Amino acid sequence: MAALHARHEQEVADAGGTPRALYSVSQLARQLGVTARTIRFYEDKGLVNPSRAGTTRVYTPRDRARLMLILRGKRLGFSLREIKDYLDLYDIDPTQHTQVRQLLAAVRKRIAKLQEQRAALEQSLAELGDIERQSEMAIQKLQK
Repeated sequence: MAALHARHEQEVADAGGTPRALYSVSQLARQLGVTARTIRFYEDKGLVNPSRAGTTRVYTPRDRARLMLILRGKRLGFSLREIKDYLDLYDIDPTQHTQVRQLLAAVRKRIAKLQEQRAALEQSLAELGDIERQSEMAIQKLQK
């Protein structure tokens, strides 16, 4: 996730962008493929903290990068708590040593959980396949 954040910062720099570029909630929602409500939800959970221009929320490239990390974390199955802990470490530890170690531990834990789920899914599919075959055989016998 840190690499994604760094990549975004580099993309902004390469495009001649400045860290001062601002986005509205609707612009971010459109760019990230989510609803404005989703972004406000993450704000309510303390995952992003946009500035205000009067009553309008304004988001920085940093907020955009955080939202990208949040969405990626959710896609990979991490809880909001895990994502928040990870993002908070980014602010605390500029060297990112702690953050990367925590990320590695969380990724390994998630991989183990997904492997367990895959094994359970494969077992369920095998059992359902057996039931399907038995049912087909029963139907053939009934038709004779």
